Amino acid sequence: MFNRLRNPPIPSVEQRAATLSGKHITYTLKRSGKRRSIGLRIDDRGLTVSVPLRASEKWLLSVLQDKAGWVVEKLEGWQARAPVEILWRDGGTIDYLGEVLVLRVLQSLFVSPLERRGNELWVFVDGVGDAVSIEQKVASWYRDEAQRLFEQRAGIYARRLNVAPSAIKLTAARSQWGSCTAEGTVRLNVQLVKLPLRLIDYVVAHELAHLRELNHSAAFWRLVESVCPDYARLRSELKAIAL
Repeated sequence: MFNRLRNPPIPSVEQRAATLSGKHITYTLKRSGKRRSIGLRIDDRGLTVSVPLRASEKWLLSVLQDKAGWVVEKLEGWQARAPVEILWRDGGTIDYLGEVLVLRVLQSLFVSPLERRGNELWVFVDGVGDAVSIEQKVASWYRDEAQRLFEQRAGIYARRLNVAPSAIKLTAARSQWGSCTAEGTVRLNVQLVKLPLRLIDYVVAHELAHLRELNHSAAFWRLVESVCPDYARLRSELKAIAL
């Protein structure tokens, strides 16, 4: 005699679709026994809906329809901000400090560092120069520029905040622009070097302020405001940029 499962197991992750505000939207549904409410998140991977393990379909659809306008608006915003594919060749373009630099790929018999000349970045290669090698050279240049610039800006804001970070390090995190440890290590995302200096300064000031207030209390935000008066506007501007 065979035992039959009366209730088949509920998948923890599913790919689904729904019509929201007249648009066909695909999304990822995640179930968790630890959740008590339904949460929606939108990022470069699209819409993710996290629900309690036994959430009913009626409840799920109700939340989706209630948030339909918000979901469609946010998804369109992400699509509009989707990064443009970089052409790693002569004439391609990259972002640097809020500006656009044109890549100039030149053959050279000697290993030479990259040079910025006005709105151009000169990349020297010892042969034809394939896309992978050009990208690697530019990535190395980004890291060098980021380390130099971040240390310089950190020095300025450290004096203003009367703090002394133990180290300024680079990070390639996919989820945050910066972080600060209780030991005084400040990590800043190398991707910041592509953004305008005002946004870099905001992140630097934000992380250094944590050396005095290791939280996001009212006192912390007052400290940030003391050296970055328009921090709220800059914070909103930064949130609108895909990391």
